[in-house]
Amino acid sequence: MNEAQIGELLLELTLLFAATYLLGALLTRLRIPVILGAIFVAMAAHYTPLGARLQSAELYPVFSFLADLGVLLLLFFIGLQIDMQEMRRQRGPIVWLTVLNTMLPFLLGVAVMLGLGYGWTLAFVIGLTRMPTAEAVIVPILDEFNLIRTRVGHFIVGAGVLDDVIEVFMVAFVSVWIGERSLSASGVVGLIENDVLKITLGIGLFLLVAWLGHRWLIPWLAGLLPRRMRYLVMLSVLVLFALGGISESASLSMVVGAIVAGVLMRPTYNRLGSVGEGATQAIRGVTYGFFGLIFFFWVGLSVDLEGLLHEPELALLLFAATFVGKPLGTFLLVPMGHLAVREAWVVGIGINAQLTTEIIVAKLLLDAKLIDEHLFTALVTASSLSTLLVPLIFTGLIRRWGHDLKRHPAPHLPDIRRRFPDD
Repeated sequence: MNEAQIGELLLELTLLFAATYLLGALLTRLRIPVILGAIFVAMAAHYTPLGARLQSAELYPVFSFLADLGVLLLLFFIGLQIDMQEMRRQRGPIVWLTVLNTMLPFLLGVAVMLGLGYGWTLAFVIGLTRMPTAEAVIVPILDEFNLIRTRVGHFIVGAGVLDDVIEVFMVAFVSVWIGERSLSASGVVGLIENDVLKITLGIGLFLLVAWLGHRWLIPWLAGLLPRRMRYLVMLSVLVLFALGGISESASLSMVVGAIVAGVLMRPTYNRLGSVGEGATQAIRGVTYGFFGLIFFFWVGLSVDLEGLLHEPELALLLFAATFVGKPLGTFLLVPMGHLAVREAWVVGIGINAQLTTEIIVAKLLLDAKLIDEHLFTALVTASSLSTLLVPLIFTGLIRRWGHDLKRHPAPHLPDIRRRFPDD
């Protein structure tokens, strides 16, 4: 890429960022994440000369590389929110809620895909994308209405914490499946056993490096330089790129390494106190203010709106699988005595938001040519609908029933303000 093309790419990204920033002014008033505006802007740009240039042979490789960095940082940030000690403290009703509000959408998603004639394996994978919850979309609303330390807040935050682990396994499963399909499609039958052995050894090496990093290497590296935010961010990038590269070489996909890197760095962030909090904010700012936006620009440019308008059924059915399945799973806790009816409505809607992980999985599947643009568009649209509608419905329910919800304080709940700072 020459200097003229670099200048052209910068100016075209300027237009996308400017449009997203202006649209964000409206979205924030509607309690909708600004990052969703990046998808809407890019979907519109898809049918303009701007979209065509960004997808041209000259500019697309750099644009795609920046989007991949966005994926890495988004999943690193997700991994950074996973507190393994807090996982061990979650008990009883929250575990039930997590199981029920993930299994029912999964089963409904599988049923939708099978009903439309897709195979069992793809139906299973698409069913997995109905499971995640973007609790970070909802927690700022809870905080604004002073409902964090109510029973409703306890269930939403607790289920969201456990759901992070499910997202890790979902990404890992999809990455391994893509690797297996790539081997099967290679047509070199005689080399498959050697490839499987290579992958097994690669996974073993990845696990060994991760264990050594957790037990010894990361704490040692963190102590080499003064306790300053910039050095902690530098160490985070080092660990992220190292584990991302090793996991990619082991056919696990770099995204698995990104999540594991975040999980492994979390104890160091906790140990460094205010320095760790500052580094968390810095990484969040870079991720959601730049690289993450570029990833969502990539997603929006890849969406086929014409196909969606002609055949919207798939997107609506996938959206319904989540929108119906999660509240239904939540309401099963009412006869168990864990939630009142109004609390079940609020929790069921609150855990409906989707935003990041399922779109990343859709990107992995599209890049591997395991799904077509029609299915990719349906998955992105279903997630966008949930992110668009859920905050509005959730806010309306809280405004109506907020007084009653505050009558039920929660048991011990960790301070989650650092986990989910408001945008």
